[in-house]
Amino acid sequence: MNKTKNPAEIAQAIYEILSKEKINSVTHCMTRFRLDIADCDEEIIAKLKNVNGVLGVNYANGELQIVIGPSIVDKVTNEFNRCLSSGEGKKGAKEKSPFDGKELHEKIRAKNQTPIKIFFKKISTVFLPIIPAFIACGLLTGINNVLLELFPALGDNAFFKLSQIIGNTAFYGIHMLTGWNAAKVFDGTPAIGACLAMLLNHPALSSISLFDSALTPGRGGIIAVLLVVIFSSFIEKKIRLIVPSVLDLFLTPLCTIIISGFIAILILQPIGGFLSECISKSATFLVNSGGALAGFFLAGLWLPCVMLGIHQMMTPIHAELIARDGVTILLPILAMAGAGQVGASIAVFVRTKNETLKHTILSALPVGILGVGEPLIYGVTLPLMRPFIGACIGAGFGGAFIASFSVGANAFGISGLPLAAATTMPLIYIVGLLISYLVGFIAAYLMKFSDPV
Repeated sequence: MNKTKNPAEIAQAIYEILSKEKINSVTHCMTRFRLDIADCDEEIIAKLKNVNGVLGVNYANGELQIVIGPSIVDKVTNEFNRCLSSGEGKKGAKEKSPFDGKELHEKIRAKNQTPIKIFFKKISTVFLPIIPAFIACGLLTGINNVLLELFPALGDNAFFKLSQIIGNTAFYGIHMLTGWNAAKVFDGTPAIGACLAMLLNHPALSSISLFDSALTPGRGGIIAVLLVVIFSSFIEKKIRLIVPSVLDLFLTPLCTIIISGFIAILILQPIGGFLSECISKSATFLVNSGGALAGFFLAGLWLPCVMLGIHQMMTPIHAELIARDGVTILLPILAMAGAGQVGASIAVFVRTKNETLKHTILSALPVGILGVGEPLIYGVTLPLMRPFIGACIGAGFGGAFIASFSVGANAFGISGLPLAAATTMPLIYIVGLLISYLVGFIAAYLMKFSDPV
């Protein structure tokens, strides 16, 4: 079956299946199209799985997740919202949508989402727009490091130095980008969020001492920026309620900057610094002290964490570790989870006699190897359960190997084989992938499973 890559066609097909359902919100992440929907039975799920371009479907806790894949999922979301707003079916149809597109909202219903999940989903949304920049800069930095290792003389080449600067750009501006996006997510003014982020990193802070202690530019990193911008967005909304509209343009930003600026330096940056140090030291201690055993459990339990929706809390942690230490030592370990899926799915392909399942595996394996694991999770291993457990075992062995060498990565938002170029030890990372592939295959193959009819 030829999978279409036309976002409008995919959105139209999904819309026609769901047009009679009560949808409360439409969002998306890096690979999944997410709908907060009142009801979704097996018949609807089966129809969605047959849509060309859909790689997998999962419905839990009132949220329908349709796996589309990176790069295209945002376009499908936009096209679907357009269908909702216009109430149009196929081109030229006059049928109206059974609900008003204006009723769509971003807030997930409280009865289906805990406050913690909602909060971390918001935090994850802060980083979603800047992930492509970190992937590009991380990969370029990794390639430069490999070239420099092979050809040391390149270190004196002006063009190579320029390439190194380009690769470092995202990391140089990570605080400002985070401040801007955080303000947007928490309903503040993006420019104020960016300014406060720059305040925390202003080099002139080092010339000031408060309470017999010198201020430290950049202290607290990403964590401090998030704390400050969440606070400033809250303060800005409160100030806007009491300032006369005629003075809003002048007084609101002025009061927000002054209040948030002093609170940031006196209170929130020190708190952010403490939290940042705790995160960095805890991650380092966990991997260095726990070694292979820590790696096994981290990678082996990562897939269940993804299923529970708590994986989004790792995004700011990866960003903080990279901003603070230059690399995240957690991402290469957790990336083994996707590799375990690949191995387990190959085992299913070998064992199954179901041609539809074989076709699904062949379609999803390439993107699985490239680090997009949702199609294999929702379309192959999870429905069969035992292969999913086999994938977790494969991930654990790969994670144990990676942790033994303390492999780091200078990018986040990327996984699978492409991440190798952004790691501190590309060859070791690739060996870890191969271990996860192999053990995931063996474990899933030996466990067997009930072949779907």
